[in-house]
Amino acid sequence: MDSRLVAWIRLNMAEGMGIPRKLELLRILKTPEAVFELGCKELTGLGLKPHQADSLLQPEKLQESEEILSICEKKGIRVIPLDDDEYPELLRYIHDPPLVLYVKGIIPKGMCIGIVGSRKATGYGMDTAFRLASDLAEEGCVIVSGMARGIDTAAHTGALHAEGKTIAVLGCGPDKVYPPENRGLMERIIKNGAVISEYPPGTKPETYHFPVRNRIISGTSLGVIVVEASRKSGSLITAQAALEQGREVFAVPGNINHLNSQGTNRLIREGAKLVTSADDILEEIPWSLAALSERKNTYDSEAEQLSYEEGIILETLKKEDLYGDEISARTGFPAHVLFSALLQLELKGLIRKDISGRYAAVTDA
Repeated sequence: MDSRLVAWIRLNMAEGMGIPRKLELLRILKTPEAVFELGCKELTGLGLKPHQADSLLQPEKLQESEEILSICEKKGIRVIPLDDDEYPELLRYIHDPPLVLYVKGIIPKGMCIGIVGSRKATGYGMDTAFRLASDLAEEGCVIVSGMARGIDTAAHTGALHAEGKTIAVLGCGPDKVYPPENRGLMERIIKNGAVISEYPPGTKPETYHFPVRNRIISGTSLGVIVVEASRKSGSLITAQAALEQGREVFAVPGNINHLNSQGTNRLIREGAKLVTSADDILEEIPWSLAALSERKNTYDSEAEQLSYEEGIILETLKKEDLYGDEISARTGFPAHVLFSALLQLELKGLIRKDISGRYAAVTDA
């Protein structure tokens, strides 16, 4: 059994502490295996509270982690930790990335666009989601959604119709089909992309899981399109997460008299880009898939033109490596401005983010 993966699962399962605290442990100790080589006294010396150290070192958690990995191996579920090359690149850079992803299929590389919306979608909404996903997939984009009824289903189906790649982010274990009628769709997604979850196999689809998983949809994507959403739709949670992560937010306008259009029309009123075709998205994200990968390592003179915010942030990071909240405190930039600029700087290859979430200037850029 792979002891490294067991350690990742075990750290991921530890209770009583958030992801940022676990990332800080990884920054100090470098590997999850090193965390479990320490005792309670040493862990508390690193800043953990006694109950947090106890949670980490519980023997039953080791046994449970080994059982999870064994089940994954039997069910063909792969465990992709944060430091794995297959882990979605943009997802690493959010404030609270999942330490572990449970995956069926192969996570496709490329420019990811999220498409979300109402489970009780209208015919207009379904047709629009299908068309946008299909057109974007033909341009080489990877479509990310949540495999729920309605808009999510239409988005995945549209991508597959165009023979494109798609990622489904689940609010349950990757061995659970939810909703049940999407079993066939799930099998097609696995063959043409991946089904991913931060929840281990056997986890049931609980209501409170879905708002949490929405940060993964937005975090994996360069931008999120909301096709239909009521005022209290979960899709608006995804849009908010996208804004906090510095991603683009797009919205499809709808009938002002229809409940499913109230949320999307409000997003447009508050500044989301109005979308009528795939071109509206590609205009805002103008680089090609090839350019996206190139920008991580090269930065020509034309691209060296930085925005005001990017310039300030880069100069700040040249002096000291900092976390996102520390950069915000030094620069005074609000979160949505800050993380948008950080993402652009990372894509241009001028900064990097380590496994703990700390940003640093790339010295050889």
